[in-house]
Amino acid sequence: MRKNWWKILTFILLMYVCTEGFFVKIPVLDDRLQQSIRNLFFHVPMWIAMMILLSVSVVYAIKFLRTGNKKDDIISLEFARAGLLFSLIGLFTGMIWAKYQWGAAWSNDPKQTGTAMAILIYCAYFVLRGSMNDMDKKAKIGAVYNIFAFCMLFPTLWIMPRLTESLHPGGMGSQGNPGLNPNDTSEGLKTVMYPAFIGWTLLGVWVASIFVRYRTLLEKKLDRAAG
Repeated sequence: MRKNWWKILTFILLMYVCTEGFFVKIPVLDDRLQQSIRNLFFHVPMWIAMMILLSVSVVYAIKFLRTGNKKDDIISLEFARAGLLFSLIGLFTGMIWAKYQWGAAWSNDPKQTGTAMAILIYCAYFVLRGSMNDMDKKAKIGAVYNIFAFCMLFPTLWIMPRLTESLHPGGMGSQGNPGLNPNDTSEGLKTVMYPAFIGWTLLGVWVASIFVRYRTLLEKKLDRAAG
């Protein structure tokens, strides 16, 4: 029970978010967002969770290059896998939001294009690893590429979209991202938004830990078969 307290917390937070997120009062400002602002509790947290998961992944990639510990490579690999999963969910929820707000699910907006580039870069990470049979070479080259992929997140997701005009908040001419600016968010929304950030991130860690356990068991099985 003591080891699983954070899983219980994750369940409680997400139950609260998924319930209160559909009932919390939405402030009426104009005709732009209306009820679609509820996606704030599901779309934005995916990117926060993704960044944390991929940050953990790159830390363990660097750690593996220093130590050569196979466990570090497994953690790096599976946290990257979980991060990619959450990025795909974030992209999908964003497309739903765009359909209602921009009139089309995909409009080649700089934010959407940058996101697609970042996702493809991480997809290439898994393709690269899968193309090699030598386990040591796979792990080392994969770790180096992981560092490159993480560095590419910043220009594709955070820098380039801010240098051009964009329908997405945070583009040229807008003041940051209203979804992350406390001054632009009502107190009612904050009571759901912040628990959503924590809950979805913890879920991401939970998913990644399951991936790690599965990969560890699989590697042990392969080692026994080879021995």
